[in-house]
Amino acid sequence: MSWVIWITGLPGSGKSTLADVLKKEISDAVIIRMDALRKVVTPKPSYSDTEREYVYRAIVFAAKTLYGLGHKVIIDATGNRRRWRRLARRLVPNFFEIYLKCPLDICIRRERKRTVTHVAPKTIYKKGREGWPVPGIKVPYEKPVKPEIEIDTEKDSPQEAVEKIVMMLKET
Repeated sequence: MSWVIWITGLPGSGKSTLADVLKKEISDAVIIRMDALRKVVTPKPSYSDTEREYVYRAIVFAAKTLYGLGHKVIIDATGNRRRWRRLARRLVPNFFEIYLKCPLDICIRRERKRTVTHVAPKTIYKKGREGWPVPGIKVPYEKPVKPEIEIDTEKDSPQEAVEKIVMMLKET
């Protein structure tokens, strides 16, 4: 059965780590990473509201298309506006929103420790303090209203989080 899971949360909340661990558990899933998509679609991003609108609509379209072809899809993207996640929910019948709750100070510490092998950009929070439109700093992050699962990444390990997601998928 195909489905789309959107892992959402502030930068540094653990989205990519969780997507990687989930992919190991569900090997036939496809991960769509916003950081990778953005490098192709907007190689010199401005992070303007208009650019974000197009990029997030593109990720929803890609997920919907893969879902329609019978794939299991994991979206690894902040998705700071609820409207983009609602669009995915409206277009994909088997859609699940996973919210990674994490205090901003911990997200900032994690982001500072990122390695160069990580796809996400480094120094995003430093850029936010310098005026860049970073979710949670200069632009709002709209928390999900009713996510299928909320995971506190300060307390739950990635493996514990994946166990919750797998259990949810088995119940659907």
